[in-house]
Amino acid sequence: MMPRAFVFGDAVDTDLLAPGNLMKLPPAELAQHCLRAIAPDFASTVQPGDVVFAGANFGLGSSREQAAVSLRLLGVSAVLATSFARIFYRNAINLGLPAFVFPQVGEVSDGDRISLDPVAGRLENITTGKVYALTPIPPHLMAMIEDGGLIPHLKRRLKGAAA
Repeated sequence: MMPRAFVFGDAVDTDLLAPGNLMKLPPAELAQHCLRAIAPDFASTVQPGDVVFAGANFGLGSSREQAAVSLRLLGVSAVLATSFARIFYRNAINLGLPAFVFPQVGEVSDGDRISLDPVAGRLENITTGKVYALTPIPPHLMAMIEDGGLIPHLKRRLKGAAA
């Protein structure tokens, strides 16, 4: 099945992605509460490969890493937003979730079928037929992201060098 778009507005903060009052839950359980305050069925309907789109300031708020991890654990393949809070963007890349600045968010609707190639820097909205250019992620960086993110990749690499 072709990945779908889930579209959110501006100022989606980290407490909506990883609610602070639930931070002591195991990561997979915390992920089940991701975005529940604005989309109660998001965690139960998102499928592996689906893509999150949002307006300005996605991921603002505290620097909790669980915000990016929750999306990744639910199977979200990437987040595209008009703009990101810097700490969320860094956490996403560091923890295995591709993130792209995408000013054309308003041209995507909930449920649109999406084809995304992060390395080629190509996004196709299958539903509308529109194709967009993105800043590509270099293959070596994408390999690290797919390996769980830069932080786990570097930890494994350092552990191997010490052996």
